[in-house]
This record gives sequence, structure tokens and C-alpha cells, in this order.
Amino acid sequence: MKIIGTRTLKTGIGAPISMILAAVFGLKYAAAAGIITMLSIQSTKRESIQIALKRIAACVLALVIASIFFNIFGYSPVVFGLYLVAFIPITAKFKMEEGIIVSSVIITHLLVEKSTSAQLIFNELALMVIGVSTALFLNLYMPSRENLIKEDQKYIEESMKKILVKMSAALKEHNSSFAEDELFRELEDRIKAAKKRAYKNLNNYLIRDMSYYVEYIEMRRQQLKTLKRMKENFRRFSIADEHTIIVADFTEKISMDFYEKNTAEGLLKEMEDLRGEFKSMNLPSTREEFENRAMLYQFLNDLEQFLLIKFEFMKNIDLENIKYR
Repeated sequence: MKIIGTRTLKTGIGAPISMILAAVFGLKYAAAAGIITMLSIQSTKRESIQIALKRIAACVLALVIASIFFNIFGYSPVVFGLYLVAFIPITAKFKMEEGIIVSSVIITHLLVEKSTSAQLIFNELALMVIGVSTALFLNLYMPSRENLIKEDQKYIEESMKKILVKMSAALKEHNSSFAEDELFRELEDRIKAAKKRAYKNLNNYLIRDMSYYVEYIEMRRQQLKTLKRMKENFRRFSIADEHTIIVADFTEKISMDFYEKNTAEGLLKEMEDLRGEFKSMNLPSTREEFENRAMLYQFLNDLEQFLLIKFEFMKNIDLENIKYR
């Protein structure tokens, strides 16, 4: 059981390191460096870099505005309030909101010291640099999520196979009450969780392109939407005729050929042949047969869409070396 998270551990290590470094360099308010590190530890590398840059930029801006206000109007809580009225809208406009609190804490040091001397300004900038740099250094290590994502992939593929097999069986058995709500719900929840993991994994690499996992999960999410639509069609099937059995067999075949590297090109060709075969078969003779055939064709169209989603995804993938798998 995981008791202490990686981010918590980094915070516990980073804050005192920043405080010690600030003290070693003889900086005033060394504890502030530790607070800055605490606030700068993020869950991904990219996020950490973005926030670090924004906080440094916001700090420089805050020091400029505060220095002007304090030197013109004096050092008082009211002037600090005026500084906030000017500083906050500017940081919001330039999307640097992450630097508002930290920079304002830095500015309180100027207020306490009643000074904007070059030495004190340097002191505050050094606190910010030490705080964010320590956080960035600690965030160079991020636990890999690839194994978890691969487990997600396996679960998603196995669940979709299971759904297709059950659909095939339901068609053959003329079971119009096909539901499997729990299976669909669990699959949807897993795809949502996998998508979050894939994005975090993507943002933990600065040079290596890890977008494959994000695109893969999105592809499966689109396929799930199609499967849901197919499930709804079962409520309208009324009989099990020759066409139904053929579609059921083809649905089962898709489940057997369901794996990551399959381009779906061969299955789409079989789908085309299947449509040609249907055209040569006898037309429905009753209203019930006609309605059932119409719903069957809709089900077949959804199956085709299910395959096309995978086909379009695989067009830009190197089959010989699917990335990161």
C-alpha cells in the first residue's frame, strides 16, 4: 500500500534543501525559498517548467511594480494593497496567475524592510531562483506510467473483445435484451483513467514524443462510442434470419482479429465483400423481415465505423515499431 506519494516525498526533501541553500548564500528570509519549492513541485515535468518560468517572470514584474509604488507612496499596508490592485490584473492578462501568491510574499519582505535597495531586490530574486530551481531538479525524476498505460491497453482491448463476442452470441441466440451495462461502465471508467495517465506521461517527456498513447486511448474512446450505439440496436432486432447469422459470424471474426497492431484494412475489405453478398440474397418478404434487415444494416454500418476509426488511426503508425510498446 502506497503511504507517501512521490510528490509529497519531493516536497519534504526539496523545501529544507532550498532553505539550507538560501542560508548558505547568506540570503534573508531563507524560509521563503522552501515555501517556493513546496508550491513549485508539480505532477509533470512540463508543468513544472511552465510554472517555474511564470513565477520568475511574475516575480520580476512584482518587484518592478512594488518598487515604483513604495518609492512614490511609501511603505504601508495600503500601498501594498495598491500594488495588488495593479499586479493581479496584469499577471492574469499574461496568464501568470501561478506567480501571484509567491511573488506577493516576496514583496512583503520589501514592506517589512522598508527598502527597495539593489541588494534586497537581488535577495528576493535569488530566493525565487533557488526555490523553483530546486523544484525543477527534483522533478527531473518522474515515475514511469508506461507499464500502467500498457495494462490499460490490455484491459481495454480484452473488454472490447468480450463485448464483440457477446454481441455475436446475442445475434445468434436472438437475444434482443443484450445490455452488459456493467461491462460498458467499467470500460468507460478505465478509458477515462487511461486518458489521464497518458496525458501525464506525455507531459513528463520534454524531448521524446509520447503522443502515441494519448492518440491510442482517444481512438479506443471513439470506438467505445460506436459500441454503445451498436448496443442500442439490439432493442430493435425482432428475428434471427440468415443475414443475422452472417453478421454475427463477422462480428465474432472482428473480435478474434482485435489487437493493437491490426490495421483493420483486411476486415474492411471483408466488410465490402459481405455487403456484395447481401445484395445477391433474397429480399425480405414481410414487414418484420424488412424492419429487422434495416436494423441489421445499421448495425453493419456501425461495425464499419468501428473498423474505420482504427484504420484511420493506424495510417500514421509505423507497424514495424509501434512506439513505446
